[in-house]
Amino acid sequence: MKLLNLGVNHHTAPIDIRESVAVAPEVLQDSLIDLRKYLHRENAEHQPEVAILSTCNRMEIYCAANDVDYEDHHLESRAFEWLAAQNNVHKNELRPYIYSAKESDAVKHAFRVGSGLDSMVLGETQILGQMKKAIENANQVGTLGTYLKPLFDKTFSVAKVVRGNTQIGSNSVSMAGASIKLVERIFGPISECNVLFIGAGEMISLCANHFAGKNPKKIAISNRTIDRGSELIQAFASQNLQTEVFPLADLPKHLHQYDVVVSCTASSLPIVGMGMVKTALKARQSRPIALIDLAVPRDFEPEIKSLKNAYLYSIDDLGEIVNAGKANRLESIGEAEKIIEKGVIEFYETLGKRAVVPIIRSIQDVGEQYQKIELEKASRRIANGDDPMVVLSHMAIALANKFMHAPIHALKQSSDENLEEYKKIISKIYSSK
Repeated sequence: MKLLNLGVNHHTAPIDIRESVAVAPEVLQDSLIDLRKYLHRENAEHQPEVAILSTCNRMEIYCAANDVDYEDHHLESRAFEWLAAQNNVHKNELRPYIYSAKESDAVKHAFRVGSGLDSMVLGETQILGQMKKAIENANQVGTLGTYLKPLFDKTFSVAKVVRGNTQIGSNSVSMAGASIKLVERIFGPISECNVLFIGAGEMISLCANHFAGKNPKKIAISNRTIDRGSELIQAFASQNLQTEVFPLADLPKHLHQYDVVVSCTASSLPIVGMGMVKTALKARQSRPIALIDLAVPRDFEPEIKSLKNAYLYSIDDLGEIVNAGKANRLESIGEAEKIIEKGVIEFYETLGKRAVVPIIRSIQDVGEQYQKIELEKASRRIANGDDPMVVLSHMAIALANKFMHAPIHALKQSSDENLEEYKKIISKIYSSK
């Protein structure tokens, strides 16, 4: 088996590089099919397996193929070319930020990602849900198989053990928590702020719940579809918070009303431009506005940062706050790494056992063919009036000869360099002990 992980993440690449290769959710399944076609080697008997994990902090390709059809560097070079070609990123520009891992190192990387050891928020749990969604997409379009499916099944199993047996996720500061800390530095208590959320996905839901716990003056959601935003806002209305929902198209008319704007959509282009923020600041009479962009690609134009009284923070800017309390969790990394190393060994043991299944089935098929042939012969002889005991004796001898033929033939035809190995294997199989 050839197994590869290749991509960029928050450790290796700045946000502008990550957003240049991000895959939007609405095209992810098409991208999986396209990637598999691109990796497929001409005349190869089997298609490669692929999965794509695209989040705010990482864009990773996982692929696997059998050893016979694919050379060592085929998957890696083709996967890199595909990643660069998606959004016409120049390969020389992208290459310094790329990391890759093969075979057992790729397995270990998957386990570390799923366990939260490779996350910006050490030990965070959201990545596990994102991985499960990535695998669900790959399953739906049929790009998983005998290698990647067990890999990710084992990833989820190892992550569960890590979280259940270590303190890796304790006292962590989430992106939502870090956003609140940033806002409190600018405005003081959240209870004095009007807060707007753009989008209605999982990250916005998590952030909105955190902010709602601080009792803001007003909480609003702007989303492309009103229905999804309304579902999300209902919980806050029941907490006696002032709420509002409006479509994304109306954002320019409402932006100035909010002190804090948190955005995380799947848009491939910025949805809040410099001009919109300038207009909002003018209507606010230059009162400051905090803009927190948790999206990759980004929802706010980066140039907004140059505006006076506009405090724009990207997901990378939250890193310092997110790392608060990390020292306490670092002690758990050693324990988690031991669990992961054990998981890698168990994965390959399981894979090794799975690899012999086709051989076992082949032996069973041959046995069934022998059985069918000899039963037909015996039935004809008994129907012709032959003594049943004699027929059974002949059938037993014939079956024994058929099964002995293959190992005897292998011994007789084996080369000198293979003979000793064959002798040991066959002696072990046919030992009378």
